[in-house]
Amino acid sequence: MAAVSADIAPPALPAKVRVRDLRRRFALKQRSFEALAGVSIDIAPGEFLAIVGPSGCGKTTLLRIVAGLEQHSGGSVEIARDRDSSRPLNAMVFQQESIFPWMSVRDNAAFGLKARGISRQERYASVQPILEKAGLKGFEDALPHQLSGGMKQRVALARAFANDPEILLMDEPFAALDEQNKLILQAELLRIWEASGKTVLYVTHSIDEAILLADRVLVMSARPGRVKRLVDISRHFPRPREVSRVRSSPLYGELFAGIWAELRSEVLATAVEQRASGA
Repeated sequence: MAAVSADIAPPALPAKVRVRDLRRRFALKQRSFEALAGVSIDIAPGEFLAIVGPSGCGKTTLLRIVAGLEQHSGGSVEIARDRDSSRPLNAMVFQQESIFPWMSVRDNAAFGLKARGISRQERYASVQPILEKAGLKGFEDALPHQLSGGMKQRVALARAFANDPEILLMDEPFAALDEQNKLILQAELLRIWEASGKTVLYVTHSIDEAILLADRVLVMSARPGRVKRLVDISRHFPRPREVSRVRSSPLYGELFAGIWAELRSEVLATAVEQRASGA
């Protein structure tokens, strides 16, 4: 299929994130192994890039290196800073619950602003519109134990957007949710992101989610992780995008099948390696 049979060239705009020959090697007892082996990609300002690949291929490692949470063993990551240096470079949304149980929804969402020394009145005024966009109006004073899992993830999203980072890094943020909540939050994320224009790197195991959300999908190989293919989704599904319309399009099925064809051999290779290591 043409949509996935050829690599898609990097965006014409100057890169916001430029990754070149990125490598990561881990030491494990008496041996070492490579998690990433020569990953190179340009991510344009305002682009939503989804990263898919088999378990253990280095998706989260790549994200953590871009976030500055982990060191790379070789290669480089360059991020073009905006002129407004007062904004944080990035914010990360994790799969696990990452909000503070003793803080209200409002204070959780405003935590990053508080850490930057912004006054209570100003930070509350800043987070309120984002809380409303995230569907949390009326729950501002609730504590996390009073919220469902889906609502807790809404709070985490609101906190990330409220801090106004240049880059948003998301590591399977909806993986633990039921299908109904996942669909709702995917739509909410699209709506908030399209209004913000932020650069997003989004790790997911779900081909479906990658197609629904992303401008491009980076398909990674089995470990050690390499760029196997880049698939241009926005060429077929321009913005603004509605989840239901994407899923009902015949192109959706073609894109899904094409990406799975790229992934299948990598998933099988991972399974064979796991069986061999457990023997």
